[in-house]
This record gives sequence, C-alpha cells and structure tokens, in this order.
Amino acid sequence: LRRPVATFTFKRRRGQLAALSIAAVVIIVGVPLWWRTTETYRAWLPVSQIKQLAKLQLQLSADVEVVFARGTVTPEQQKKVPLTQTQEEEHAVDGDLMKWFRSYFSVSCFLGADESLHTLSESPCGSLVFYVIPELSLLLPKDTDVYIGQRRTALLRVSSQVGVGRTLEQLLAQLEPRIKQVLQVMSFSHTDVSAVLSDRVRFNPDSKEGIADSMRAFKSSPGYEITFSLLNPDPTSHQLHWDIEGAVQTYIQPLLTKLSPVANFSIDSQTLYYSVLGVKPRFDSSCDAYTLNADSLAHVINPVEARLGSNAASSNPVLNFLLYVPDAHHSPLKIQDHRKQEVPSNAFHSPRWGGIMVYNVNGFYEPEAELPVDISINMAEVMGVFLAQLRLLLGVQSSPPPPGFLVAPRGSSGLADWELDRLMWSRCVENIATATTTITSLAQLLDQISNIVINDNIAEQVSSAVNSLQLAVAELEAGNLKYALQLSKEAILASEKAFFDPSLLHLLYFPDDQKFAIYIPLFLPMCVPILLSLIKMASEARQKRREKLAKKD
Repeated sequence: LRRPVATFTFKRRRGQLAALSIAAVVIIVGVPLWWRTTETYRAWLPVSQIKQLAKLQLQLSADVEVVFARGTVTPEQQKKVPLTQTQEEEHAVDGDLMKWFRSYFSVSCFLGADESLHTLSESPCGSLVFYVIPELSLLLPKDTDVYIGQRRTALLRVSSQVGVGRTLEQLLAQLEPRIKQVLQVMSFSHTDVSAVLSDRVRFNPDSKEGIADSMRAFKSSPGYEITFSLLNPDPTSHQLHWDIEGAVQTYIQPLLTKLSPVANFSIDSQTLYYSVLGVKPRFDSSCDAYTLNADSLAHVINPVEARLGSNAASSNPVLNFLLYVPDAHHSPLKIQDHRKQEVPSNAFHSPRWGGIMVYNVNGFYEPEAELPVDISINMAEVMGVFLAQLRLLLGVQSSPPPPGFLVAPRGSSGLADWELDRLMWSRCVENIATATTTITSLAQLLDQISNIVINDNIAEQVSSAVNSLQLAVAELEAGNLKYALQLSKEAILASEKAFFDPSLLHLLYFPDDQKFAIYIPLFLPMCVPILLSLIKMASEARQKRREKLAKKD
C-alpha cells in the first residue's frame, strides 16, 4: 500500500525538477542568447560633440596689411605707427548661428613704395595688402580714390594734408572707414554669409540683394558638370560650325583652373537638331524682328530640357548653356526685358539651371544663297556671354563698385584673386553649415529610431565629419582659408556619405508592435506550461509551509 504513494511522490518531484531545469535553462541561457542574437548593433557615435555643433559659432579672421608709401606720413609719425591693430565685429544670423568678423590690420611703414608698387608682393590666400599713396601720386587718376587690382592688393589715396597738418590718430581715423569699405568689396561681409545661409534662416529684408544672388547661384558641391549644347531647329536652312573645344580651352578652362580649389569640373558638348523653343516667337513690326518677351522665357526651358539628357551616373549639379540659332523663317529673333527693351546680349539665364543665348544669322541669307548655308559661329561673342553667366551661376558676385573705386580688368582667367577668396569664404561657411545640419539631423534620426543598425563604417564617417568640422572652424579662426575650405569639403562629403548610407533605411527594420506579433505566437506556447508549473510549485511550497506551522502550533 505504501509503494504507489512513494512512486507518485518521486514522479511529482521529478516533474518539479524538470520544470525548474527548463525554466533555469530558458532564463539563464535562452533569454540572454535570444537577446544577444536579436539586438540591434549600434556603433558608438560622438553624440556630445554633435550636440556642440548645434551651438556652433563661426569666427572668421582676415589679415590685412597696410603699407604707407613715401609722403603719406612724417618721420615722427612713422615711429608711432602701431605694428598691429585688431578690430572685431560680431553679427548674429537669425539668433542661432553667429558670425564673427575679426580683421587683423598689420600696419607697417615702407618708404620708397612709389618706385616699387609695380612689383606688388604676393599675399596668402584670404589676406589683403593695402598700399596708401599720397594725393598727388600719379599712380591713380585724379577722380579715383581706390584702385583694386587683379591680385589681393589695393591702392588707397590719402589727403596730402594728413601728413602735414594732422596727427597720426587723425590719419588712422580717416583710413579706417575707407579700409572697411574696401573690405566690403574684396573680402567677406555679413551680407555674403546671410546669403549662403538663406535656406536655413529667416528672410532678412536688409539683405535682399545678397539673398537674390544666393538663389541664382548653385549650392556648394564637390563637383559640377558643364554642358554646352548647340540647338539647330532647321538643318535644311543652315549648317552650323562651332569650335567648341577650342573656345572652351581659350575662354572657359582658365576660369575653371582658377576655381579648382572650390570644386571639380567636367565639360561636355552636344549638337541637337530639330530642337525648337517651347514658345512661338511673335513678330514685332516696330523693330522688324521676332521677339521673346520676359514673361514667355519661363516656358522656353522645359521643352528643350527634355532633349538635353542627363548623366545618371553622377550626382553633381549640371550647368546647361544653350546656343539657339533660329531658322530662316523666325530670324532675327530678339529677347526683350520687362520694359520691352532689347537685351544687348540677346541671352538670359535661369537660376540654378543655366543660360540660353539666341544667335541670329539672318545676315548670311542672301537671295541667291543655296540652302543649307554654311555658317561659322563667332565663339568669342558666344563665350563672352556664357562666361558671364557661368560666374553668376557659380556664385561669383560682381556688384558695381562704390563711387571713386576703379577695379582692374580680371585678365584672361576671368576671375581676380580676391574674387576667388570671396567665393572661398562663402563656400567654406556654406559647407560648414550644410555638414553641421546633416550630422545633427542624422543624430536626431538615429536617436528617435532605436532599431536602426549603425555600422562601423557609418560611425567612422560621422566621426570623420565631426573632426573635419572642428578643424575647419579652427582654421577659419586662424585665417587659413585654403585649409579651412579643404576641411569643410571633407566634412560635407563624409556627412552626406553617412546620411545617405543604404543601411540606414528605417523601412528595412520591424517596429516594436510587429516584433511582438512575431514573437508572441513563438514563445507563448512554450512559456505557458513553464509558468503554470512554477506557479503550481510555488503554491505547493506555500501549502507545506503552512502545514509545518500548523503542526508546531
């Protein structure tokens, strides 16, 4: 009679031990193993440094050396001229990103400068040299107070009474506003920075002109593609010949070579036949020509753009330059502005797209001429227009100088050294702002979506972008414009590579509710018997404890 009871007790204890063993294996081995194999891998990111970038304050420094020629200061005043004078100006852009202007004026006295001004010293990138000459100097015309050269130099005329009847303080006080005025032309300004940050800040009515220039130019990019297209709507009327290769080497390539620190450029050309404008020109009897008014120019680009083609293998912006030669039935064709006046260049440009020039050849059609007429295009005339449009689209500002200023011709390259520096200042600030926005947005995205995998290569790109940004800001503060621009380009490349990495697509990962929908049918049938066994064992243990207490009582 006792043996079945012992067997039942033994089986019950064995079941309890089995349930405990299974529960222990699940808790000690199964849960950690499942957690480890299903967890999302997230490499370490410099979150604290990224948060500091959101509060970034830019400090731009420019070195300006002022050299006094003979006759501008007296020997006594030469000894009192300060070797270095620093002026600092602070400007806020939308109350968030601060822009600091810090200009270092290294004032030195150089006698006999009149005889050696033709061999001006070469200044580093981002710095300027101002030569102060007396009023009676023959280096400048009488009605010119400031001469801005092709390099990073300028000549400033000072009154002849300054060195004789005025003190040194009065001389410097007279030069200070003139120097600031020259800096507004040759170096960075608050308007330039507000313009490049126009997409990130609220509109400021005071910087309307700078905002318009920024909306016209392409955004900063590591590379650009330039396409020249010849549009021949009627090959039966004329056969066109254009030496585009030679014209590019003569007129465009010198400018692009000088712009090589800013970006890389690639050039191609094409000829499109039977390509017509999307707007039918109207004949104007007052000027005996067909005309395109300013209101219809917006409808010209779309039909032509469909035939231009695009390079799908490249993500660089494309600058399109179109030369349209109207057929004999719509020639001459002239472009009119909003005031119904003929545009001298007979061309127009579209912001952040390119430019179109209409080249009339009606003079080649003689009554006895056989069709098609062979026409050689004057590439000097065409490239002069395209070169001006290219400067505008790349952000090279060419505002008229103030009264009394004389600006030297830009030379064969089409770009002065100080114009290149001014563009580099703008591109550097724009690159830093763009990379900062990209990195902070990526950090916020990864923080909000916790199940996105952060691979090691993404972490390396983010760290590289943050380090390049910090170094670029430091180089800007030190006035090393060339290195700052290079570092800002590296920062924007690394930030965009990390942001657009295919592994960061959140659609590739399941949200939490879908995870529960998958795991519950899988684990619930296994966990319910184990939980019920554990609950039953706990109940029996409490029952035995109560019986023992009752026997003691």
